[in-house]
Amino acid sequence: MPRLLIIGYVWPEPASSAAGSRMMQLINYFLKEEYEIVFGTTARETSNMADLGDLGVSIEKLRLNDSSFDVLLKKLDPEIVLFDRFMIEEQFGWRVDNVCPKALKLLDTEDLHFLREIRQKAYREDKPEKDYYFNSDLAKREIASIYRCDLSLIISEAEMELLKTTFNVPAEILFYLPFMIQELSKDEMIDIPDYDERKDFFFIGNFLHEPNWNAVLFLKEKIWPELRKKLPDVKLQIFGAYPSQKVKNLNNKNERFIVNGWAENSADVMKNARICLAPIQFGAGLKGKLVEAMQNGVPSITTSVGAEGIKADMDWNGYVCDEINEFIGKAVSLYTNSSMWKEKQNFGFQILKERFNKKHHELRFKNRLGEIIKDLDIHRQQNFTGSMMKFHLMKSSYYLSRFIEEKNRNK
Repeated sequence: MPRLLIIGYVWPEPASSAAGSRMMQLINYFLKEEYEIVFGTTARETSNMADLGDLGVSIEKLRLNDSSFDVLLKKLDPEIVLFDRFMIEEQFGWRVDNVCPKALKLLDTEDLHFLREIRQKAYREDKPEKDYYFNSDLAKREIASIYRCDLSLIISEAEMELLKTTFNVPAEILFYLPFMIQELSKDEMIDIPDYDERKDFFFIGNFLHEPNWNAVLFLKEKIWPELRKKLPDVKLQIFGAYPSQKVKNLNNKNERFIVNGWAENSADVMKNARICLAPIQFGAGLKGKLVEAMQNGVPSITTSVGAEGIKADMDWNGYVCDEINEFIGKAVSLYTNSSMWKEKQNFGFQILKERFNKKHHELRFKNRLGEIIKDLDIHRQQNFTGSMMKFHLMKSSYYLSRFIEEKNRNK
């Protein structure tokens, strides 16, 4: 059996975040392809983490700046090493190059972290995001990591285009791989509650993610005060993992703004709700909860940032509104119109079928991996910039890591 080593930034939490769901999709793909999988991470275990052992995935607890990782690499001798986000490649990539130079290096970006940071800064300073592109240290780090890997998985077509056209990253080292979702069966479609079986608005998102906190605050201050007046019997239900005290403080029963915290089963939450409200002001990648809402038959109202990378030129399963009054007006219209609601629900099912078809994207991924593995040396020769960056990172990181390791040993 071929062996895959995944080096995780965190333990995957599919019930808490889109990143966790994405990682589980990759793990399930490689299990289906009969890979032996080892998942290693320096992160602490959490109560929400997936039980990888039940899937047959081996677990390794890793240490930063420690040669024990080199020993593990020699023992495993993996055919593929998958880095979960660029920060992990920075820490461990040079060791993989040194110990297992023939291993295929995959980078799962999750989303472009530098783009998320840039958009947040542009939003707060009210400037165009393009003004920050070439002065971003995070962009330099993340794109350097992309060059050092054999293939980087990019979750959004918008991010693919940004990397290729604005930063001139070669298309050969990028691969568009969005969420891979099983098409809904007829029985699943039948079991989805209809308009009359649902009530209330909802928002759901991991509160360790700054765009989610900002969106909830935007709802509380900009959207809900007017929206609740127009729909006096309706509540706005807020769900999400890891809510801080400032999130909990927004709870107000009199205003029908209900902060519930973590949802043990997000599908149940969505199937009981009539509309998802997601006024995302900044961020990157794909908004997983909007895609999950489509899976559970919930129309949504979001922004251009929220819908980015999901619908392409297809009709949205609700409305995309960047102006507050329009957002509120569409929320009222959609909430009170059953025929419109059903039409929008069907648009969501079409997006899932056309854009996130599991079989289609798994086959594309399999074929691309096969092409690179077959001619890995030639593939690397075409990426001299990446070889150059690997050379310099290895030289600098080796001595720094040895220094830290010796320092820790002498404590």
